[in-house]
Amino acid sequence: MAEATPGQAAPRPLPPGLDLLWGRRERGRRGPRPGLSADAIAAGAMRLADAEGLEAVSMARVAAELGVTTMALYRYVANKDELLQLMWNASALGAEHLVIEGDGWRARLRSWAVIQRDMMDRHPWITQMPMAAPPLAPNSMHFVERGLEAMDGTGLPDLTKIRVIGLLSSYTLSEARMAADAKRAMAAAEPAGTGPAGTGTAGHEADSPAADDSPGPPQSYEALLRELVDERTYPRLYRLAWGPEPERSLTEREEFLSGVDVILDGVQALIDRAAGGY
Repeated sequence: MAEATPGQAAPRPLPPGLDLLWGRRERGRRGPRPGLSADAIAAGAMRLADAEGLEAVSMARVAAELGVTTMALYRYVANKDELLQLMWNASALGAEHLVIEGDGWRARLRSWAVIQRDMMDRHPWITQMPMAAPPLAPNSMHFVERGLEAMDGTGLPDLTKIRVIGLLSSYTLSEARMAADAKRAMAAAEPAGTGPAGTGTAGHEADSPAADDSPGPPQSYEALLRELVDERTYPRLYRLAWGPEPERSLTEREEFLSGVDVILDGVQALIDRAAGGY
């Protein structure tokens, strides 16, 4: 429990979940089970989510994963919302020791965005989590601090820096969510029962009507545009769909980094404007 120092007011109560993360929750008469901890609970929940997705995470499943009763888990975590907060905080474990590499603010901030994206790719269930408020968990705040640190020396006001962090994080989350959704769509489009060799013989013959009706992999954005747009109604989209093919399509990671660079171009414009006094 955090205690007030002489001459200072006592700490204000934190909302449920945050009080657990910051060690400010009063222990009731029936305290948490010995050996059970917030870290252990978060680790068990993350194992489930990594293996089966966020929809697999429930108080009962996590309790079973940890080898305890659901009631024992409830003595430590009040509900699933608190469980999700523990998972979110644990996904940024080690952020307090993170060293952002790079020569100059731009390289460091780019690296910060890449680290965030890599974390979401390792734990795609993060993109499915509700986010109704800014991150206030300890590890999340350490990560935000590292992002702010990357902009030291830019001359930007602190309020502008935190807005840049929010913009980069929102963009990174959006791109990671689309990538994760695309992977799930690809997996769902695979014919049910297709064996390792792709024979499609589990439950149906390969030439059966059921096999012919399988949806197949999703079509590319450009291919769908060519099916849907006409030159008169959508002239610019038409040019995009039927224009010359690029020599090489960008990978999903390259597309993501291209967007990061556009945001960083905007940050450079802010820095130039502040330095010029206009």
